Amino acid sequence: MKHLLKMLDLSREEITDILNLADQLKYEQRHGIAHPRLKGQSLGMIFQKSSTRTRVSFEAGMYQLGGQALFLSSNDLQIGRGEPVEDTARVLSRYLDGVMIRTFAQSEVEQMAQFGSIPVINGLTDFAHPCQVLADLMTVRELKGKLDGLKMCFIGDGNNMMNSLIVGGLKVGMEVAVAFPAGYEPDSSVLEFAAEYDAEFAAFHTPQEAAQSADVVITDVWASMGQEGEANERREAFAGYCVDENLMKNAAADAVVLHCLPAHRGEEITAEVFEKYAGEIFEEAENRLHAQKAVMVRLMEK
Repeated sequence: MKHLLKMLDLSREEITDILNLADQLKYEQRHGIAHPRLKGQSLGMIFQKSSTRTRVSFEAGMYQLGGQALFLSSNDLQIGRGEPVEDTARVLSRYLDGVMIRTFAQSEVEQMAQFGSIPVINGLTDFAHPCQVLADLMTVRELKGKLDGLKMCFIGDGNNMMNSLIVGGLKVGMEVAVAFPAGYEPDSSVLEFAAEYDAEFAAFHTPQEAAQSADVVITDVWASMGQEGEANERREAFAGYCVDENLMKNAAADAVVLHCLPAHRGEEITAEVFEKYAGEIFEEAENRLHAQKAVMVRLMEK
């Protein structure tokens, strides 16, 4: 593994290795065991989309690993004034040991990896959110003791989260069901991948069908960053796609609910369901830190 660009690039073995290391690093942190495995190294963090969890978890994670993180907004870089991504990649490779980029187009992340000579981590694009999904899988394994054979359901937009959860879930042996309104399908490349897992994957336009007997129910906001102008249209399209108590009656009796945050209570999830599973949701948020530290160690440790 040279980079983390999207879940499609990872093998099952690589995912498991990252999760195992994330568990170890979480244990060490909670027991006060220092792990400066990236001492003296620097991570550049390019943000063309704002963030709470991504910035804080990567910055804190690099500090805990003995290195430093540099926050680089698009306003701070020449890339924001028209410098090609390939030139920025080659310059940053002379200064840094790794780059995390949170942006819109997946092609920018791919170009950064193609033209640079240091590891590149996708902190989020419109196509993929691999760091979040690794944290989700870590959380599910903590809560359920396994991944293989569990049913995961995602309800909402065919966005970066749905794309990455479909791929990640299927690769680790989960059954995956998704529900979305017509016109909000996941990416065609993801559906093509999922077609290879015919018996383990199902797509619906009715959330109740997707949630049937699910061990894990996951949702996300209806209008992601950059889609604010579509908010009203999306509220109409996603009416009936709210994770509420009635929907959860279709899931397994011991099902858990996860949300990558931020959550819009009363839209994709009710306040009652969110608070009922808040412990699991905020453990999931914490696990961004541990999963990303594991990714950085695997990519950047000398």
